[in-house]
Amino acid sequence: MDFDLIDPIGHDDEPRRPFKNHRLRRGVYVLPSILTVANLLCGYYAILATLAGQPSDLDNAARAIGFAIVFDSLDGRVARAMGTNSEFGKQFDSLADVISFGIAPAFLAYAWGVKVAAFAPGVPGANYLIQLGWLIGFFFLCCCAWRLARFNIQGMAPGNNRFFVGMPTPAAAGMIAAVVHFLQGSAIENPSISVLWLVMVAMLGILMSSTLRHYSFKDIEWRKRRPSLFVVALAALVGAVWFFSRPTLLAIAGAYTIHGVVMQLVRVVRHRAVSRHA
Repeated sequence: MDFDLIDPIGHDDEPRRPFKNHRLRRGVYVLPSILTVANLLCGYYAILATLAGQPSDLDNAARAIGFAIVFDSLDGRVARAMGTNSEFGKQFDSLADVISFGIAPAFLAYAWGVKVAAFAPGVPGANYLIQLGWLIGFFFLCCCAWRLARFNIQGMAPGNNRFFVGMPTPAAAGMIAAVVHFLQGSAIENPSISVLWLVMVAMLGILMSSTLRHYSFKDIEWRKRRPSLFVVALAALVGAVWFFSRPTLLAIAGAYTIHGVVMQLVRVVRHRAVSRHA
């Protein structure tokens, strides 16, 4: 029997989808949402671990942000692969990203990079350092929300989906988490280093809200055949992350952070060179 021809209400002229396929589509949307919830859970756990404040807790908070990045990269790919993109999923993902890549790293940046140094006995200008710490943390959070809102409206770089406009929020949060993880959660105790740390956090916020292009990796076709050297290099990278996570993740996060600035400098130099020869 053809379910397409049956209308229990009597409106035979209205198009109807097969009953089984309709239920399947409703079930498929669950998988991307579960990945987004996992992202949100990691961000929530990172905040709780940061509030605990011990070095092991701060390291666990950094790890949780790293796992949130993994889940965030998977939910969009799964939704696109299964054809289950939706406006609800897009907004839900952005709200989760504000928690995992805005609030959680801002808390972590303050607790790890400012709190211990500012509350150490005999530190001159401790109150100013505390105020500067929460102010820059809030600035980072605002830039994260700004970046996500702009992406929801504008999307990728105009005419080229290989690049993001501005540093992606997971990458900015990942840079903070990578530094904390590299130092095993041992908080900064020197106020001068704490100021340098806050400068880096502020620069990450500026990069998120800037128009510098950052590579998206979305043009990589994983279904196509690749040279064996590519597979070996990928396996070596995975092994390095697994066995030497601290230096490897810091190197990856640092390289991605500066590559947008380097690419912009290369464009400026090329543009000036072309203008001179013209």
